[in-house]
Amino acid sequence: MLLSPQRGITYGPVHSRRLGRSLGINILPAGRKVCNFDCRYCQYGWTDPRFLASMKESDFPAVADVLDAVASTLKTLFEPPAYLTFSGNGEPTLHPRFGEIVEGVARLRDALAPRARTAILSNSSRVTDAGVRKALARLDVRIMKLDAGTEECFQRYNRPVEGLTLEAVVEGLRALPGTTIQTLLTAGPVGNLDEKETAAWLERVDAIRPRAVQLYTLDRGAPCEQLVAATRDELTAVGVRVEALGIQAEVF
Repeated sequence: MLLSPQRGITYGPVHSRRLGRSLGINILPAGRKVCNFDCRYCQYGWTDPRFLASMKESDFPAVADVLDAVASTLKTLFEPPAYLTFSGNGEPTLHPRFGEIVEGVARLRDALAPRARTAILSNSSRVTDAGVRKALARLDVRIMKLDAGTEECFQRYNRPVEGLTLEAVVEGLRALPGTTIQTLLTAGPVGNLDEKETAAWLERVDAIRPRAVQLYTLDRGAPCEQLVAATRDELTAVGVRVEALGIQAEVF
């Protein structure tokens, strides 16, 4: 079953498989998926390319509205969350004033929930931009997507906007130290789980040298019916190969 997009700026706290008790922050338009990927497994369904192409800054929540919503939510919580996580209806770094929002949320965290950490779940697409990398580096935890090892798989599986290449994404990730790579593995005719692709992906991971790699598979419905969830044994086998590179692997 697919999820409905978030209709507010904050949601939760939710129990995240990767972060524990996390307050979600959605800085994308309410009720709409906004992403420059169209991944075959996306829990929010397919991307509307017409809406993406026509978007302007006024379609996004204003910076002041985002900060007001985060402050208001933190003040009403009986127990502060472990994480303040940029996630929501697609790719958070698409907000034209992403860096300004990151700085504002960090100040609110320091004042209202000093033990919480800031985090992001990102598709890594805008890590190619130096300004976005600077904002990402301000966050405590950066969980960045890398599902493919070859350009062919990247274009088929993640289906990025025209002009974005896997090579550019990998180079951007190499320039952003201390990241955690997240990878969703699936089998099936359009999946990414085969020996050739896994070997190529491992080479990319080794080049990036992340602090950790998180491996997971389908947990909810997917818009593409040709995908098959990876088994626990398959995820674990890939994790063993990551560990052989001297990089921590976590299987979810």
